[in-house]
Amino acid sequence: MGRTKGVGENVAQKKLKIEGRLARWLIAFGVRLLRAWERTLRYEVDDRAGIVGKPVTENFIGALWHNRLLIFPLVLRRFFPNRPGAALISASRDGDLLTDAIHRFGYDVIRGSSSRLGASAILQLTEVLASRRDVVITPDGPRGPAYELGAGIVFLAQKSGALVLPMNLEYSRCWRLGSWDRFIIPQPFSKVRVLIDRPHRVKSTATPEEFESERLALHKAMMALVEMR
Repeated sequence: MGRTKGVGENVAQKKLKIEGRLARWLIAFGVRLLRAWERTLRYEVDDRAGIVGKPVTENFIGALWHNRLLIFPLVLRRFFPNRPGAALISASRDGDLLTDAIHRFGYDVIRGSSSRLGASAILQLTEVLASRRDVVITPDGPRGPAYELGAGIVFLAQKSGALVLPMNLEYSRCWRLGSWDRFIIPQPFSKVRVLIDRPHRVKSTATPEEFESERLALHKAMMALVEMR
């Protein structure tokens, strides 16, 4: 039974494979639909960092939970048009599609996992920060568990010296998908609260215990912004 189920799952995955011209068309349509959707939303910004609309004096590692990702590129374009940067996107087939979509919003992409950052991804992300651009990471992506902060963002913060900017989006009305993180889709005409916490400094560590303490401290800072789980 287990072998038959596995074969069936593989066949289903192949049938759902979307590539080439069809993929590009669907992405372009999805981006247009998302932009039209955004026109119905009302925004409220809680900017505890005091950076919205201000000149860029330093660059951050923006951190947002994966299930809030849908309209985040729109939020970046609306409230941070003067802060170019790059997003960390998984090196998967889904990541290929998301990369195209992110590029359409004017953001660069670095491929890799937020739980395990390889040397190449760390180098590229550090170079982005050094060039006075921001980096955006979903620290529980791409596969979760939901709200479980991976070690990669802590390692990047330590190596680059950049502060982490915890962010969150809360919705007055939304739909939840049946995915691993119960992905959130704001309903039309709902209110979106954009929460931006004060920058969080990750300290250098010398032992696994100290590293875990820093990971938990950042996790606590991010979860303090979450109202709807």
